[in-house]
Amino acid sequence: MHNLYNQANNAFRQANAAKDSDQNERLYEKAILNFEKILEEGQIKNAKLYYNLANAYLLTDQLGKAILNYRKAAKIDDSDENIQKNLAFARSKRVDKIAIKAEKRILHTLFFWHYDFSLKTKFILACIFFGVVCLCTAAIIWLGRNNALTMSAIICGILMFCFLGSVVIEYKIQENQAGGVITAKEVIARQGDGDNYPPSFKEPLHEGTEFDLLENRPGWLHIKLSDDSDGWIPDNSAELI
Repeated sequence: MHNLYNQANNAFRQANAAKDSDQNERLYEKAILNFEKILEEGQIKNAKLYYNLANAYLLTDQLGKAILNYRKAAKIDDSDENIQKNLAFARSKRVDKIAIKAEKRILHTLFFWHYDFSLKTKFILACIFFGVVCLCTAAIIWLGRNNALTMSAIICGILMFCFLGSVVIEYKIQENQAGGVITAKEVIARQGDGDNYPPSFKEPLHEGTEFDLLENRPGWLHIKLSDDSDGWIPDNSAELI
């Protein structure tokens, strides 16, 4: 697998340097095939591998696959700035501009630390505040009651429980709620799990649109978008994260 990984990286670098568009595309496709082979056959899954695969998909204008693999990389390491930056760039290229509901925007503003900080960062901060609480408690026991130390212990204790609670909530969401990305160029979302149902939206959904999975039936996925609208799409038009 190490040789295959080197071949994929070499193909990717050669594609970046190639001036001929046909050669460029062939080399990116070679890199993609090798990266996918490592993931499927080698069962080696890490953030760097998904990140490299996502970059190759992005450079071949396969936006849905790119966002899908950036999301997989971020699921493993959501503190990596390059992953987050490239994911944000890929999202900016999507056709569908689906707004977040006002209630969710307010929650994102009020609890920015829960939504914006990575899981790793929140865990580290919880540990730091726990350490400060322990130090303050030890100082109070050693030196006697002190208003400043007591207040510091209380504030740090509250912050510790806030970040620890955020870690637990996010972990539970990741564990129990499946998400996905539309990978087809466009797909008509319908009001039921069949082609005879009327469309859910006036326009088709396009590649790169992300969703939460509500239900999975043979051949169909029931999805919810960021504005809480929902519909059914064929399962071959999207991939789950």
